[in-house]
Amino acid sequence: MSIVVQKYGGSSVADAESIKRVARRIVETKRQGHQVCVVVSAMGDSTDELLDLAEQVSAAPPARELDMLLTAGERISMALVAMAIAQLGEEARSFTGSQAGVITDDAHGAARIIDVTPGRIQSALDAGHIAIVAGFQGVSQTTKDITTLGRGGSDTTAVALAAALDADVCEIYTDVDGVFTADPRILPSARKLDVLSMEEMLDLAANGSKILHLRCVEYARRYGIPIHVRSSWSQRQGTWIKANPYEGEDAVEAPIIAGIAHDRSEGKITIVGVPDRVGIAAKIFGAVADAGINIDMIVQNVSAAETAKTDISFTLPKGDGPKALSVLQAIKGDVEYADLRFDDTIGKIALVGAGMKSHPGVSAKFFGALAEAGINIEMISTSEIRVSAVTRAEQLDDAVRAVHTAFGLDSTEDAIVYGGTGR
Repeated sequence: MSIVVQKYGGSSVADAESIKRVARRIVETKRQGHQVCVVVSAMGDSTDELLDLAEQVSAAPPARELDMLLTAGERISMALVAMAIAQLGEEARSFTGSQAGVITDDAHGAARIIDVTPGRIQSALDAGHIAIVAGFQGVSQTTKDITTLGRGGSDTTAVALAAALDADVCEIYTDVDGVFTADPRILPSARKLDVLSMEEMLDLAANGSKILHLRCVEYARRYGIPIHVRSSWSQRQGTWIKANPYEGEDAVEAPIIAGIAHDRSEGKITIVGVPDRVGIAAKIFGAVADAGINIDMIVQNVSAAETAKTDISFTLPKGDGPKALSVLQAIKGDVEYADLRFDDTIGKIALVGAGMKSHPGVSAKFFGALAEAGINIEMISTSEIRVSAVTRAEQLDDAVRAVHTAFGLDSTEDAIVYGGTGR
């Protein structure tokens, strides 16, 4: 029997009726002859509600206790889904992340999976049961404390279990019919994609696409797990994400552009008047790295001949801005820069497609579309399959629409967002 791992996001299990609908789909998959392991997120916005509750009780809740609190949301979902499945006449067994064998490091709030030992899950499947696993959580290998994987971590839980169980596919159920050429919430004319390569999905996720968690795609690529993104509200074919989806096709027929991602979650730091000396950049970015801050785009201007000084700008998660400023202020004596500036009103747009590397003129069309829409570019970054630019946050939606239309990605049929907001 083939093993299918399914993951249902918060919007898919937001209330009792949604849970019943999800249970029917799970049971239908089981009765088609598959062994089924299901990963669930917390219901609706319950994780945000728990965070709000924690903030009302404590201005700085201990990380260990916050993880204990937040994992309650997924445990509620897993038990309710198992009850709904039982009501339909099938046996289901629910498991927390630790019971499912999800072993992590001890970084509360952003733990990484070290290993998955799904003995209890495999035993439940072998006994003919449906296994329901609480996503987003695991247990520390060293402290044995409960940990969480960070927002979107249920996607990673699902792919990690699929790899450990040697599943045939990992199905990620969400509130849209698949992966679209842009976010259908701001661009209803976005077109659904039938297939994507792992590299294309990685770049889309890294540049702001919310449909899949970045670490989930990294895990799937590492272990060769095909992902099928689809809606829990419809029976439509979704988007398949595979290692080599265009293999064997004529390169002319493969799509040039996979899609457009956008991101409002980043800020920009500019270090003004940096001496143009060997080793200065290493000091700056070494200090930022030691603070555990991830950097995205970096731009260094050509130094002025009369001053031998330059400006360095980089983008980072907006929430890490104050910490990065503190770190950089601490090394001002060593670096001898003139000033620091932090801008949290930027937006990033990225054009992604494996076909770009063999088609000249893509960048020219991208920047031309932004220029025609009156959108100024502050930073640029490129790779073989991506061109991205930083603009003002308030211009980001207009930028997405302009580039989407310029590359002929608009569909005549509006996309449906079944669940409203969230996943």
